[in-house]
Amino acid sequence: MNPFFALVTAEASGDLLAGHLLDALKKRWPGLRAAGIGGAEMAARGFEAWWPIDQLSVRGYLEVLPRLPALLRIRRQLGGRLLAERPDLFIGVDAPDFNFDLETRLKAGGVKTLHFVSPSFWAWRPEKLAKLRRAADHVLCLFPFEPELLAEADIAATYVGHPLARVLAFDPDAGAARRALGLDASRPVLALLPGSRAAEIRYLAPRFFAAAALVRRHRPEMQLIAPVVPHLMPLVQAAARGSGLEDGNGGALRLIEGQSHAALAACDVTLIASGTATLEAALLGRPMVIGYAMPAFSYWLMRARRQLPWIGLPNILCAPREWRQRPRELSPRAWADRPDAPFIVPELIQDAATPEALARAVLDGLAAPEKIARIKQRFSLLHQQLNCDTAGLATHVIETLLAR
Repeated sequence: MNPFFALVTAEASGDLLAGHLLDALKKRWPGLRAAGIGGAEMAARGFEAWWPIDQLSVRGYLEVLPRLPALLRIRRQLGGRLLAERPDLFIGVDAPDFNFDLETRLKAGGVKTLHFVSPSFWAWRPEKLAKLRRAADHVLCLFPFEPELLAEADIAATYVGHPLARVLAFDPDAGAARRALGLDASRPVLALLPGSRAAEIRYLAPRFFAAAALVRRHRPEMQLIAPVVPHLMPLVQAAARGSGLEDGNGGALRLIEGQSHAALAACDVTLIASGTATLEAALLGRPMVIGYAMPAFSYWLMRARRQLPWIGLPNILCAPREWRQRPRELSPRAWADRPDAPFIVPELIQDAATPEALARAVLDGLAAPEKIARIKQRFSLLHQQLNCDTAGLATHVIETLLAR
């Protein structure tokens, strides 16, 4: 019997994770039918996308309000269709704000539910644990410290490692990557990754490109490359023009569709938006400067709920274990604002993410080879920690769920 699995993800990083998971599931069940909401990576594995992924791709509080009626309508219609078609398993891939309520409805209706990627309750929004407990029969965790924390909340979970740790090379050949992208292998490269959502591009791309222009003034030999989600190319091109870095302007900037891993492999350093891309850069052993900005009200709300001193995954995952466990006598805000928190890479957030500050951080990093060597060594250890048989572990969990 060929099983039917429903999957939903809402952004490029989830699409990539789901694509790797589908590879493993189709190996175990060659006749598997998979449908729901996904992107190009999932479609390449034969996934039936009932709605396009970009209809769910939104972040923030105020930013989601104009889209909320459409999102609720999609979730309601999808839930009704899945309760009618009765998949053997529903897999929510990240996107907790969309998936948790959907999973709760499906679970109450007798559909088994698996959530792939624990929400970052240890970083912010701990109230999501109660929702997750109601929503998921089991959780697949990407990071080794998560199952123990989830067990304290009576949530069944399994650490499966991060599939990107198996896909991405431990020590990529920067010269080969540069030649493949048409870059000069003998000149340094700065990779610019201002995000995979329209809102991120609007808030970050002008800052990143202005910072890159400043870096070029001090290091005119620097090559600039920016991988872009295809449907966001017009927004990125406009930001580049506004910063005087129009694609093809004397070779100063190369805009390419996709190929973010190749761009990261090619670079000496990356100026990058907080998110999964920072983990990809770390797994490829690339030094980085993390920047992020959003509407002021959304930032105020998120900062009030923050529980850790960092927002970037490389800093969170490379921090000493005790730094991820706040003492009970300290409030989340007091812990998150600790001035002595160890940062392996710089983070410049909101008002601090000025072009001048971003450029200075990039230039300072390039001028510190000893620090770069330490960063690469720590990232190599992280790569080893996350390099598990994710496909096999996830498949075993799913087989156990289906056998109940």
